[in-house]
Amino acid sequence: MGGITEKRHVTLAEFKGKRLAIDAFNTLYQFLTIIRQPDGTPLMDAQGRITSHLSGLFYRTCNLLEAGIRPTFVFDGTPSELKKKTIAERAAAKLEAEESMRAAREAGRVQEAAMLAQRTARLTSEMVAESKHLLELMGVPWVQAPSEGEAQCAAMCASGVAEAAASQDYDTLLFGSPVLVRNVTIAGRRKLPGRGIYSEIFPEQIILNESLAKLAITREKLVWIGMLAGTDFNEGIHGIGPKKALKLVLKHDSFEGIVGELGDKAQSFDWKPVEDLFLKPNVKQVDSQQTRLGELKRNELVEFMCEQRSFSRDRIESSIARAYKEPQDSSQASLKKWF
Repeated sequence: MGGITEKRHVTLAEFKGKRLAIDAFNTLYQFLTIIRQPDGTPLMDAQGRITSHLSGLFYRTCNLLEAGIRPTFVFDGTPSELKKKTIAERAAAKLEAEESMRAAREAGRVQEAAMLAQRTARLTSEMVAESKHLLELMGVPWVQAPSEGEAQCAAMCASGVAEAAASQDYDTLLFGSPVLVRNVTIAGRRKLPGRGIYSEIFPEQIILNESLAKLAITREKLVWIGMLAGTDFNEGIHGIGPKKALKLVLKHDSFEGIVGELGDKAQSFDWKPVEDLFLKPNVKQVDSQQTRLGELKRNELVEFMCEQRSFSRDRIESSIARAYKEPQDSSQASLKKWF
């Protein structure tokens, strides 16, 4: 989908004062994948509990707040039945990566093991609960979606509760989000896996109506393109990518017509439930009150991150001060210069 949509690089400064509905699961998986030690093991606290998700969530949210952005994190609920195959395939891929990672470590191939480790990230129910608790201590709102998080983000953007939906997943557009922003939570300088070079990652914005106008299609036909090329909820048709799918939807005014042209390749495709999932998603109504920033519980936050999860007190307190525009005592500032 990324190859046919109209997108442009943006800066976080462009979203100052705006509300973002952020796909929480998508974001937390990014942190669990990227935030790792050189040998590929995730960050851990003094008790051996994984903290990569907390590190990413805390520091990136502080950056957003410092930039004047108003985030609301949206957590997945019960996944659609149509997603079961995708979930099973991802679980199998993680097991395979874990086996390959162990073999690489035993053979002393450290760099290869570190790369494979990134494919083994798992988001547990405990991590989700910890993430929600952290957000509550920070006074940052979160919403529990009934089903797919990206669908709920899209609905919040469409209703005006948020100015944009933030996710890496292009399915957010298929769910009807007027604006999708990608790379919000991973923007910056990133080391390329297995290579000694760095790449700059920029936030990018996709406005749904601009892309539809450029492609000369309706949102319904954009959903058809996704269905043909494949989404998290269906495999797609073998040999058809977004560009071939675009040619087909421009040629036909019904999906039945497309199926007819494809013949045997598409005869077994039960496409109607997938279309309904995108055009009539399971979401709930969220009002602006639910997306308002709450009270910072500073002492509890510092205790949770530093005492319970082994983060640096200086770094945590410095990030809090910047994010919440806390005034710094001038005498303290002067003294700190000497230490």
